[in-house]
Amino acid sequence: MAAVTAPSVSKSQLAYQWVKARISDGTFTPGYRLVLGAIGKELGVSVVPVREAIRRLEAEGLVTFERNVGAQVAMLEETEYLYTMQTLSVVEGVATALSAPFITAADIERARSVNQAMAASLEDLNPHRFTELNLDFHSILFENCPNPHILDLVHRGWNRMNVLRDSTFSFVPGRARDSVAEHENLLQLIESGSDVLTLELAARAHRTGTLDAFLDYQKSLPPHSAPEPSPRKRA
Repeated sequence: MAAVTAPSVSKSQLAYQWVKARISDGTFTPGYRLVLGAIGKELGVSVVPVREAIRRLEAEGLVTFERNVGAQVAMLEETEYLYTMQTLSVVEGVATALSAPFITAADIERARSVNQAMAASLEDLNPHRFTELNLDFHSILFENCPNPHILDLVHRGWNRMNVLRDSTFSFVPGRARDSVAEHENLLQLIESGSDVLTLELAARAHRTGTLDAFLDYQKSLPPHSAPEPSPRKRA
């Protein structure tokens, strides 16, 4: 049984992080029933902080609560991927543009290093690892956003993406090479001091480019062969 050892972390926060981590890594798949008592026992806490954590996850769209059913990991439909990507393209575009004045030369160097690692992985692409590096890259560009509300929406979008699909690059690996090139373009725009609107639109187009690639892939499939409604991690 795990005990609460860090006084700086509340019991509710501990439960939130524990459940969310298992949703993110696929341990708790869509439809998985979340038994509050069992979770509390695992963490060595009462049901009260677990219930608070579940409510927080419900507000983020990761958990649903139904009468006579209880809490379960949200069932996800393909349309959710579309809506999440469209929303993320807008809020991440704004966050990246607002972050630009606060991005240092060291940040640029670090982001470029991550992008080089992504480029090096193209010949033997591991979609899951590529997606992890992709988040690392974009985090450097948007984490300096001075507007906490916009930044929160970006985080929620990425969290939703992590649940919806382990990696779009599993379905459209060719998009990975374009993504690397677009990353370098974003870095050059930031280095050159491009205006806010130009950078925002470039960041937005980068995100919608991945969405468009996936939608084109879906259209190319014969009837009844599209990916399942709730895609999860694949080997």
